[in-house]
Amino acid sequence: MQFKRQVKAEDPINLTPLIDVVFLLLIFFMVSTTFTKESHLEVDLPEATGSAPAQPSEKVEVVIDANGAYSVNGNKLINNQLETLRRALQEASGGNTKVPFIITGDANASYQSIISVMDVAGQEGFVNISMTARTPAEEIEE
Repeated sequence: MQFKRQVKAEDPINLTPLIDVVFLLLIFFMVSTTFTKESHLEVDLPEATGSAPAQPSEKVEVVIDANGAYSVNGNKLINNQLETLRRALQEASGGNTKVPFIITGDANASYQSIISVMDVAGQEGFVNISMTARTPAEEIEE
């Protein structure tokens, strides 16, 4: 006697564990990814509109021209080296670091030269550091 073989029904593949693993991986990568916020900003520095405070009689003023040359209290330095600037600041202040320290930079002066002056002033111990700005030009109404 020949018996018919029973065709075994294929067991269906259970996709639930596979979907769980995929979702866990998705969540893992979403959490572990660092999101960088890239933005490109155009910086337009503001102009000051307030009134200037009264200038004290004793002060140290450093002027930076468009080429990065320094002058301290109206005396132009012989070079742009920071050590020369440091010595000129010590002479101008007479060792008194409490006097107001004013930085006046040309609009076309490099940012590095202005930061260098601020750095040297901070290293020397000046605490009352300020920067000058021009007042905006009055608009002419026609």
